[in-house]
Amino acid sequence: MDPYLRDVLDVLLRMLHVTAGIAWIGASFYFVRLDLGLRAPKRAVDAEAGVAGEFWGVHGGGLYHSQKYRLAPAEMPEPLHWFKWEAYTTWLSGFALMVVLYYFDAGVRLVDRDAADLEEWQAIALSVAGIALAWVVYDVLCRTLGRRSQALLAAVGTAFVALAAWASGELFAPRAAYLQVGVMLGTIMVANVFLVIIPAHRKLVAAMEEGREPDPAPLLEAKNRSVHNNYLTLPVLFTMLAGHFAFVFSADHAWLVFLAIAVLTGLIRVFFNGWHAGRRRWWIPAVTAVAVVGLALWLRPEDAGSNVSGPVAFEEVQPVIAERCAPCHSGPSAPLGVRLETREQIEARAADIRRMAVETKAMPPGNATGMTDEERELVAAWVASTTR
Repeated sequence: MDPYLRDVLDVLLRMLHVTAGIAWIGASFYFVRLDLGLRAPKRAVDAEAGVAGEFWGVHGGGLYHSQKYRLAPAEMPEPLHWFKWEAYTTWLSGFALMVVLYYFDAGVRLVDRDAADLEEWQAIALSVAGIALAWVVYDVLCRTLGRRSQALLAAVGTAFVALAAWASGELFAPRAAYLQVGVMLGTIMVANVFLVIIPAHRKLVAAMEEGREPDPAPLLEAKNRSVHNNYLTLPVLFTMLAGHFAFVFSADHAWLVFLAIAVLTGLIRVFFNGWHAGRRRWWIPAVTAVAVVGLALWLRPEDAGSNVSGPVAFEEVQPVIAERCAPCHSGPSAPLGVRLETREQIEARAADIRRMAVETKAMPPGNATGMTDEERELVAAWVASTTR
């Protein structure tokens, strides 16, 4: 694909993806907070009308009064607002980004010969299969273990997330591996909306229109899936941002790092959801803060030494940068605007080059240009020479 066209599509799809994602996550956070904050209706007439709980809030210069019915009111309300297009738009734009950035450029962004010797079509096929498999496994677990215990479902589901993160790291480039897990979890979330939550709502509306008692079972399952989505939002959001942090996705045992972060972000939702329900579990932010410090210390890169003795002149390292880095980092479409064409540009980015090419080895992506360990050591020695 033409680099400029790719950048244009990247901007347009990313803006759509982020905007829709904010709307979807915001709705999820709000409605779970609303549900957990419900209190028994104070007026007897509301209770008699089937109101299970009510919520008073102040926002934007006004007071709002929300009510939730045990099943449904006696008459169909008009208009009835549905919350679904935020989810659909988020997934469609996100998957389109995956196609444009990773599938169309699989040889550089998705495939890493150091991880698995895959052809481009094989990597794409495995990625798509993993995305589909994630929903199948999750849905089966919900319909079996989930009906016995939500806690058991959470434990087994976490184990499958760990397995998915490990397998992705064994198959794909490090940056792509994290994103693969994020797409798998995001697909579970949108499939929950499309295949479980919205159909349950349609059954509820149909029952109201026909004047019969709605079946509470689909509504309870929809509620469970909605809560699952709420806990998955922050791990998925992290995978969207993790591509900016090479020290995370390129770490040894990166799958374990992802699992730890997924659990910690899930705990954050546990804390806030408990807060909304009137329970302040202060041990959660305390444990999370300690764990974050521990992760930061664990992930701190070791000093990248070099077997190259003596100072290294720019003229020795320039051919390496030109052959291994400049093919991508040149011209107006250089990633993040980082251009490595002139001596001034290269020297200005010396520390970044060391971090990305030597310490984390995140660059070149998938080592597409074949940078050798000897060349990385030469770069490390040159950077050390420039800082003496």
